[in-house]
Amino acid sequence: MFSTETYVNRRKKLQGQVDAGLLVFLGNNESPMNYEDNTYFFRQDSSFLYFWGLSSPGLAATIDLDSGTETLYGDDLTVDQIIWMGSQPLLKDRSVAVGVQNTQSFADFSKTIRQAQQQGRQVHFLPLYRHDNIILLSELLGAVPSNLKHLASSEFTKAVIAQRIIKSPEEVGEIEKALAITHEMHTFAMRNARPGMIEQEIAGAMEGIAVSHGGNLAYPIIFSTDGQTLHNHYHGNVMQSGDIAVNDCGAEAPSAYASDITRTIPIGGKFVGAQREVYQIVLESMESGIAKCRPGVKFKDIHLHCSKILVDGLKSLGLMQGDTDEAVAAGAHAMFFQCGTGHMMGLDVHDMEDLGEQYVGYDAETQRSEQFGLCYLRLGKQLEPGFVVTVEPGIYLIPELIDMWQADNKLSEFINYSEVNKFRDFGGVRIEENILITESGQEILGKPIPRSIADVETLAAG
Repeated sequence: MFSTETYVNRRKKLQGQVDAGLLVFLGNNESPMNYEDNTYFFRQDSSFLYFWGLSSPGLAATIDLDSGTETLYGDDLTVDQIIWMGSQPLLKDRSVAVGVQNTQSFADFSKTIRQAQQQGRQVHFLPLYRHDNIILLSELLGAVPSNLKHLASSEFTKAVIAQRIIKSPEEVGEIEKALAITHEMHTFAMRNARPGMIEQEIAGAMEGIAVSHGGNLAYPIIFSTDGQTLHNHYHGNVMQSGDIAVNDCGAEAPSAYASDITRTIPIGGKFVGAQREVYQIVLESMESGIAKCRPGVKFKDIHLHCSKILVDGLKSLGLMQGDTDEAVAAGAHAMFFQCGTGHMMGLDVHDMEDLGEQYVGYDAETQRSEQFGLCYLRLGKQLEPGFVVTVEPGIYLIPELIDMWQADNKLSEFINYSEVNKFRDFGGVRIEENILITESGQEILGKPIPRSIADVETLAAG
């Protein structure tokens, strides 16, 4: 938790950004794995954490914009619950630490919402993603659950994004703590991934590192020799000498701030054949993209810049041909780079994605493209000081995509299919850093994790 003043100031600022009505915050509840008392790891809603600072299930909060009253709702543990969970601080005592004086039972939350509706007042709420909260609020508002997302307050949502999108120095400090854990996870994997091991041996150990530091994973680990699958959570492959494994993993600090780093590891300690060339192309694209990041530059332009470097490199390997600018404009690079170059990061690894990428990553000046590949870019708009973003270009050879495009002879003026087919079992390479946009440019966050070919091979060779 941050200081009391931090939470008070965040809520005070929010009150000045929405005109009138009732602001509603729903915290998360426990979620059962297979029966009610056997639950998944609890993770509080990020916007609730940001404004109210309390990480426990069964909480809600409101800000009455007309009276200025702030209220936390929740129930203290019964004796029966204390037997299993131990004694816990009372809500009224916990609320003082985040600057809230008024606490009520959770049943009073329903009464507050219904009373506001009866009075014809605007009930502002954020887009919801947990089904239990969707059902609860739908019942209180008399709405069909499937329509609730359309009733979320865009005014409230935009106000929350405007605050959360700019990271304070204390927030950056928490991201640095998450990155310190992630450094340990990645260097462990580089040192210990060996031929004959199953991927799950490394992935499981990395998860243990994250948990041992009092936090958790920021997202499920992607550790696979099938690196062409962008979000591959299967860890059952036996690693062989000459394989390359994409390791995309990040930790949450105990404060829940995230990190998100990717490295590609040569199994056996050496990049072999075209692996070296492809890795170097991706590395140059990432480093050049980072250098271009600064206030006032659209991240969409960073993405296109990185894509052009990838195309130039692929042309040197004979996989692409023709004019680089024309190839990228036509989307030919998406045969090899199907996703975006990066995204916002903070309390969420894809920060505030639950609030809507149309607000977080785009604006009136920068609209999402419908072109394959470019349409997956999560962040397109102009960078500002205080943004924390990832930069993560990659090259991925997906056999099914190769077959589909080749069958239509798609963009053959830019793609050399005869050469591409020689790489259909290559896999993928991704390299990623987390950066802070500063007043004058950018800063790579976290303790350096080996990324040059020489440094990666040295660590991977043991």
